[in-house]
Amino acid sequence: MKASTRRLLNFLFIAATLALILIIAFGNSELENAWEVLFTLNPFWLLGALVCWFSYLFFDALGYYYFLRKQNHAVPLSFALYISLTGFYYGNITPGASGGQPMQIYYMKKRDIPIGIGTSGISMKFICNQLMTVLIASVLWIINARFISVQLSGAIWAVVIGWIINFAAVPLILLIALHRPLVQALVGFFIRLGAKLRLIKNPEVATVRVSTMLDTYHASVLRLGRHPKQIALQLLLSALSMLGLTSVVICVYYAFGQTGTPWHQLLTISFLLFLSASYTPLPGASGAQEGGFLVYYRGLFTAGTIGLALLVWRFMTYYLFLLLGAAVSIAVQFRTGRRKPSPEPEAAGENAGDPPGESR
Repeated sequence: MKASTRRLLNFLFIAATLALILIIAFGNSELENAWEVLFTLNPFWLLGALVCWFSYLFFDALGYYYFLRKQNHAVPLSFALYISLTGFYYGNITPGASGGQPMQIYYMKKRDIPIGIGTSGISMKFICNQLMTVLIASVLWIINARFISVQLSGAIWAVVIGWIINFAAVPLILLIALHRPLVQALVGFFIRLGAKLRLIKNPEVATVRVSTMLDTYHASVLRLGRHPKQIALQLLLSALSMLGLTSVVICVYYAFGQTGTPWHQLLTISFLLFLSASYTPLPGASGAQEGGFLVYYRGLFTAGTIGLALLVWRFMTYYLFLLLGAAVSIAVQFRTGRRKPSPEPEAAGENAGDPPGESR
C-alpha cells in the first residue's frame, strides 16, 4: 500500500471517529439541549483543562531541552517544544504512534543533532514515560482499589492487559541494551523465518539494518546509565507530563458542574484508561479511547452529559494536537519551501546557458 493511500485512510478513520463522537454528543435523547449546555460550561475549568494540556506538552519538551543541553546541543526551548509537538502530531496520525519518533529524529538531525543522540533522547523519554505511567497508575489503583473494582467491574481485563503490555515495554528496551547477543539471535531467527515465508526479500540487508539499529539503542541506553541525576530529572518531568494529560478529565468533570466523585478517583480512571487504550494499533488509539471513556466514566457524568464530556475531553487531549500540529507543520513547510530571491542580472547572465530552474 502506498504511503499516500495509508495517510488518506488514517485521516478518513480520524474523521469517521470524530463524526461518531459528534453523533454521541448531540444525539443523546437524555440531553435535548446539548448545544446550549456547551455554552454553559465553566470557563475557568475549561482554562484549567488547557493548562493541563499545555503542561503535558511543556514538561515533555523540557525533558528534551535538558537532555540535549547535557549532550552539548544548546537548543532553545522553542525547538524542544517543536520536537515534542512533532512527536505528538505524527504519533497521533499514524497507527500505533509509529510516525512520531522517526519524525523527531529527522528534525533533530536537520538541527545538526546526531542520530545517535536523538535516538538516545527518545529512548530515554520512552522508558521514563512508560515507567512513570505504570508506577503512578499502580499506586492510584491500589489506593482506590474498591472504587475501581466496582466502577470497572466489566472492563478490568482490559486494564490488566494494558498494564502488562505497558510494563513489559520497559524491560524489553533494557533487554536490548544489556543482552545484545540474545536479542541479535532472536532478530536473526525472525529474519530467517521471514525469508522462508517470502516476507523478507533480502535477509542480509535486513540483518545489517536491524543490527545497526540495535547498536544505536545499545550505545544510547548505556550512555544514559552514566548519568543517574539526569535520569532522575527525566523521570520527574515524565511524571509531571503524564499528570498534566490525565488531569484534563478532572477539569472537564468540574466544567460540567458535576459532583460526587473525588478528583483522585477521576485521575485513577484516567491513568487506567490510558494504559488500556495506548496499545491499540490505530491513529491516536481512536475507537479504544472513545469507547473506553464511555465505559470507564459511565454513571459519573450525570444528566446525559457523558457524550458532551467525551467531545470536550477528546478535543483537549487529541484533536487540539492535530490542529496545532497541522498548523505548525504547514507553516514550517511554507517557510522552508519558499523560493529563494531571483539572482541579480549579473549572476543570471553567468548561468544563461543553464536549463530553467537549474544552476551549475
